[in-house]
Amino acid sequence: MEALLYLAGIVFMLIGLGLSIGLHEIGHLVPAKLFGVRVGQYMIGFGPRLWSKRIGETEYGFKLLPLGGFISMSGMYPASSTAGPAKGVFRALVQDARSANDETIAEGAEDRVFYRLPVWKRVIVMLGGPLMNLLLAVVIFTVLVAGIGVQQGTTTIASVNQCVLPAGSTATECAPGDPATPAAEAGIKPGDVLVSIDGRAVSTFAEATAIVQGAPGETLELVVRRDGADKTLSITPVEAERTLTDASGQPLLDDDGQPVIKEVGYVGMAAQMGFVQQPLIAGPEMAGDTVARVGSLILTLPVRLWDVGVSLVTGGERDPNGPLSVVGVGRLAGEVAATDAPILNRFSVLLGLLGSLNVALFVFNLIPLLPLDGGHIVVALWDGIRRAWARLFRRPPPAPVDATRLVPLTVVVATLLIAMGALLLVADLFNPVKLLGG
Repeated sequence: MEALLYLAGIVFMLIGLGLSIGLHEIGHLVPAKLFGVRVGQYMIGFGPRLWSKRIGETEYGFKLLPLGGFISMSGMYPASSTAGPAKGVFRALVQDARSANDETIAEGAEDRVFYRLPVWKRVIVMLGGPLMNLLLAVVIFTVLVAGIGVQQGTTTIASVNQCVLPAGSTATECAPGDPATPAAEAGIKPGDVLVSIDGRAVSTFAEATAIVQGAPGETLELVVRRDGADKTLSITPVEAERTLTDASGQPLLDDDGQPVIKEVGYVGMAAQMGFVQQPLIAGPEMAGDTVARVGSLILTLPVRLWDVGVSLVTGGERDPNGPLSVVGVGRLAGEVAATDAPILNRFSVLLGLLGSLNVALFVFNLIPLLPLDGGHIVVALWDGIRRAWARLFRRPPPAPVDATRLVPLTVVVATLLIAMGALLLVADLFNPVKLLGG
């Protein structure tokens, strides 16, 4: 059964990845067609063709390796007849790129080419793919936090400690002379539902904790619902050293990664965990926070890749927040699906992984280097700047930017991307990230 669940997690992530890639390419396809560009192919995957069907002038299909996708637009670059001769040691590469580009320009459709579009239309076409991934991430995170909810402490009491123990104590029983907790003295029982503290209504355990921690030594009026009726109790938090936690019960860490311990009010009760639905705006906020984290990862990518290589060679533990290959994401999805936890908990984690994957696709594709979408955007913007400069000084319009001259740089970037993918693939096979222990 565990093996089937593991496989189900991988299949879930593969389907999600395919959907993400498909929507990314639709984000390019739709505006390209609306702007009149001839699109010859819309393909999901690379390598040998598995299935395809031509509808109108566009061939739609799937290829063997589900590692990406593409659309083939006519005339991504100026035709060879409008470009100057290729020069330098890479002239063969440049000429090959021009020849391949010329083949996309159908006879009689010379005006329906990408490079002739106004700059703003070219930017929209190239932004369309990444923006589809961002939109999908926002939808996923909104379903996750506003539909399912965020797991955190509810207002239902799960347990009451009988005595006050020092922070970090591993004792499981009270010793003679240990002071009783305020919650035990007040008569709070497991199953009680917090209604209000000190006259303030509470809807989460985090709200109740904030009131208690801020009132050491003060007697508070506590209203709980027990057996369907409200009961008013008096409770006086004691001042004690406690590890501060967030709304989900996880310890807060300082800049050095150590738990934050502080003298606060303490009563000695714990909450039942449950999914608490958040406002709709929490979905876009979560997507924004993820974009910032992924952006930080991209900026430090060379260092993180070096760390992955070192951990692969030494067998050291990998950073769970580091980069992963598709295989790594699939393994994590399988582990999550097979873990011993409620189905809703597992599904929530899988949705979070899929949302983060789409954010990664959004951010990574905006890197301003060819062959990535961000590189094409930079070329279009540079073309627009040159034309605006010419208009400003009343000069003839310059020839379209010939991006085929950047083929050598494109080859270098593509080679680095392949090397990065190979490193992560090997690391994910032989020294995978372990989020769940084991």
